[in-house]
Amino acid sequence: MSDIVVAKRYARALFEVAKDKGIISQVEEELKSVASAIRDNADLQKFLNHPNIGNTVKTDLLKQIFEGKVSEPVWNTLLVLIDKGRQAILSVLVVDYVKIANEALGQASATIYSAFTLTEAQQAEIASHFSKVTGKTIRVATVVEPKLLGGIQVRIGDRLYDGSLAGKLDRLSKALV
Repeated sequence: MSDIVVAKRYARALFEVAKDKGIISQVEEELKSVASAIRDNADLQKFLNHPNIGNTVKTDLLKQIFEGKVSEPVWNTLLVLIDKGRQAILSVLVVDYVKIANEALGQASATIYSAFTLTEAQQAEIASHFSKVTGKTIRVATVVEPKLLGGIQVRIGDRLYDGSLAGKLDRLSKALV
């Protein structure tokens, strides 16, 4: 079975447990922080993915790092991933969990790319506008992208709304050719 399918199954199971306990958002944040901590530490990544290191040793190290800092469902998921030798799918599991949680809660994550830093009010206005467009509550993250020249791009899922100056110039160029 492919890692993508397995990650989706684990994410779905974790979501169901989190939903039963009423901690969907907490589990999401904990998953993101665990995945980030592992991703940002190359030595920890190598250690966890090393085939000659036993699962008990890996689990003991994870206990030192994460036990008591994450909820029981997240901790149990980490243990299952280590036990099954699937620790490499953690980042895919996080993405799948976020998608499942967003869908269940009527939310969507949006990334706003702009040529300059946006104020909180501007972010709220953009979120409000795209909430009306999508019919979902929008959670925003911003990225400053100077090559846009001006305007913004908003990515929600696999959809890109391009209101940037660079995008308009590109479309004009294609129209003229």
